[in-house]
Amino acid sequence: MTMMRLSAGIHAATLPVLLLVASFSSRAAEAPVPPQVEAKAWILMDYYSGKVLTASNADERHDPASLTKIMASYVIGQAMKAGKIHDDDLVTIGQDAWATGNPILKGSSLMFLKPGDRIPVAELNKGVVIQSGNDASIALADYVAGSQDAFVGLMNNYVQALGLKNTHFKTVHGLDADGQYSTARDMALLGQALIRDVPAEYALHKEKEFTFNNIKQHNRNRLLWSTNLQVDGIKTGHTAGAGNNLVASATQGEQRLISVVLGAATDAIRFRESEKLLTWGFRFYETITPIKADKPFASQRVWFGDRKEVRLGVAEDAAITLPKDRAKELKASFTLNEPQLTAPLKKNQIVGTIDFQLNGKTIEQRPLVAMDEVKEGGVFSRMWDFVLMKLQGWFGKWLG
Repeated sequence: MTMMRLSAGIHAATLPVLLLVASFSSRAAEAPVPPQVEAKAWILMDYYSGKVLTASNADERHDPASLTKIMASYVIGQAMKAGKIHDDDLVTIGQDAWATGNPILKGSSLMFLKPGDRIPVAELNKGVVIQSGNDASIALADYVAGSQDAFVGLMNNYVQALGLKNTHFKTVHGLDADGQYSTARDMALLGQALIRDVPAEYALHKEKEFTFNNIKQHNRNRLLWSTNLQVDGIKTGHTAGAGNNLVASATQGEQRLISVVLGAATDAIRFRESEKLLTWGFRFYETITPIKADKPFASQRVWFGDRKEVRLGVAEDAAITLPKDRAKELKASFTLNEPQLTAPLKKNQIVGTIDFQLNGKTIEQRPLVAMDEVKEGGVFSRMWDFVLMKLQGWFGKWLG
């Protein structure tokens, strides 16, 4: 059952959203206590709504180590999506991607490439994602951008495009380098972008093993084998300077969470603490989408246009993350930026704000947009609307 009430004074429409069978309990009214995490920094974020469920030192800069390869993977995925490179392209391996000839790579994660080898992009990509191969990262960077430095430039361009405020890359692989840093928040946002923007590339992150040149290596993200969670990515990272890092993502039903743990003391701790965060998030929170981009939230009178009403809604699905068993209390209302809507209006033009409230308090907001283009009406139509608007103003004041 949907109920809608329009208040002329504030242009607000209020409706109960997603009535649930589950009854409201006093426990659900209390904010869940977040877990204590043994790491230098961490964050837990809902993928669809972007809501941060818990965090500590989320904007503190740390060495990302091989989490750097999440951005390398994003750049590779975008290049493949744009048709600039293809899975079956053969890449000639250069000297800089040969561990024996490049002291920086000694003792690090490798695909074990040799100079002069011609390797398909698809194999190298798996080497980057699954094996965390630093040599594979160099080989693909050279192929995609012409050089490592040029590829790092692409990585940092995407840092700006994605609005990552505390991230800067100096390498294509993540080995320790002065001036290279990121944060738990930025890594969560980068993981969100990887899943959203290049899903085919992200799909590689759930593969558990990869064999190249008769050498089988397992994905270093041991949460992929978890029996408690449905983890399908993302990436581990470890260097002496960074400690033990992990960005992980898991799904439960229609919900997806992203966790980031930076600077854990040991390999075991980063997995344990990441699992703790994800389990807690799924236990105490749920994400719903009460307003979808293809469904109008309300309609409103529009003046001086070629139509009398315009549908109002959201340009993107409005996902909202709530404590469990609170969805039945959620209400939504909108407020226009101006007292009246007047033509012309462009499709998806922002005309106001949608407020989502629990117990009368705003917990989230989304832009309210015009779902259709409204052009200016003819001369006589606009003149008549002018008269009607004046009359409405006069009689509205008199009646008030």
